[in-house]
Amino acid sequence: MNESCLCGNQRSFSACCKPYLEQKVSPDTPEKLMRSRYTAYALGGYGEYLLKTWFPPMVKNLSVSELSEKTQQWINLEVLGSGHKNTEGWVEFKATYQGTNGNSILHEKSVFTLIGQQWFYIGGEIK
Repeated sequence: MNESCLCGNQRSFSACCKPYLEQKVSPDTPEKLMRSRYTAYALGGYGEYLLKTWFPPMVKNLSVSELSEKTQQWINLEVLGSGHKNTEGWVEFKATYQGTNGNSILHEKSVFTLIGQQWFYIGGEIK
């Protein structure tokens, strides 16, 4: 798969999110983590990655098989802003998906924490 990555970067999948999804390297910013998690949801089958990048206390009863299911047809990702300071980070984005009555948009401001050298998704506020 050498076409543009689903996360919206102009790089190829193999040069963008694939190394993260295959857990060869860890994203070094909250935005890279969020983009790779979007790609994992868009492709389906990456539940292990999604679970491993979720802040453990927030995981609750989610399973690898549940997170691996492709439940939405994701169409587009637009990052509106991102940043981080010390061990806290955020990303605001709009993700377009195919709904039952046409396209719908998920607008979220996600928060992240850095533990050691790895960023983790904590949760998000729907806008």
